[in-house]
Amino acid sequence: MNKKAVLATAGLLTFSLHASADELANQGKEVFTQVAQPSCTICHTLADAGSAGAVGPNLDELKPTEDQVRMAVTQGVGVMPAFEASLTEEQIKAVAHYVATVTGSK
Repeated sequence: MNKKAVLATAGLLTFSLHASADELANQGKEVFTQVAQPSCTICHTLADAGSAGAVGPNLDELKPTEDQVRMAVTQGVGVMPAFEASLTEEQIKAVAHYVATVTGSK
């Protein structure tokens, strides 16, 4: 394989990784806005989701990491219920990735 072919292949690999990350964020947005019950939008403000909840923290200001979101969603925090029994591990991973990405903590 020549140098051009290697670079082209590397570019495709990078694009594929970014496409996968974007897909994970899209899945996470769906969990945040539609799948989780009650919906995250009821309690949390998150500009990207178009939500203005006032019960939980403003996620745009808090800028939680993926690990922080994953822990909160899995175990619950304060009045926030745990979603471990109602969301799959993949859904929890997706929503954590989404929130961390759109708030700029990722």
